[in-house]
Amino acid sequence: MGNQGADSTAGRRATGIVLAAGAGTRLGMGPKALLPYRGRPLVEVIAGSLLDGGCREVVVVLGAGAPEVATIADLDRYRVAINPAWRSGMGSSFLLGEQTADRADHLLIALVDQPGLTRATVGRLLAHHRPGRITAAAYRRSDTSDGGMPAGHRAGQESEQQNRLLRGHPLLIDASLRQSVIATVTGDAGARGFLRAHPDLVDEVDCSDQSTGEDIDTPDQLGLLS
Repeated sequence: MGNQGADSTAGRRATGIVLAAGAGTRLGMGPKALLPYRGRPLVEVIAGSLLDGGCREVVVVLGAGAPEVATIADLDRYRVAINPAWRSGMGSSFLLGEQTADRADHLLIALVDQPGLTRATVGRLLAHHRPGRITAAAYRRSDTSDGGMPAGHRAGQESEQQNRLLRGHPLLIDASLRQSVIATVTGDAGARGFLRAHPDLVDEVDCSDQSTGEDIDTPDQLGLLS
């Protein structure tokens, strides 16, 4: 999509929120925030991308291993919020981040386990944001399961899949929508319920040239850190 009607002040009015409270149980390597990336804890890199990409300030929400993360990672440039209820799911961290951010700001929501996130992606979302809407990074599919289709049909399906954008993170929520979004947040869902209920309010911005948009959930995805 183009940036017709874009909010030129979005960067000056946006708080970045890094959801970094997860324990990383399936990885077995401690809190995801401390995964090593480019010689630093991953949480440092992600928070830096948000601030350097144009967010006015950044809130880092910690939970599992918070004292260790706060000691090891250099988070002096950011506001740190500790979520004592992190075991209840990502939703509680989302709500804490929203409560910590300035009331008048848009919210740019990022996941700590998305190492491909760049400041260019953040800047692109801020530049394309339109008032009263949600702006989401989107990425092109790379998986092309053929399901036993004939070759001709399979080739057509692969082309269609490769050209299809899938919504991901970061997610830029307009300040005017904050209360409506948080009213739908439960468990581990974050803003998902609101997005499903209001697809007409979501603008997807292709960020495939920056990364695949993948996050790290299982050991076989640790290659994303290389």
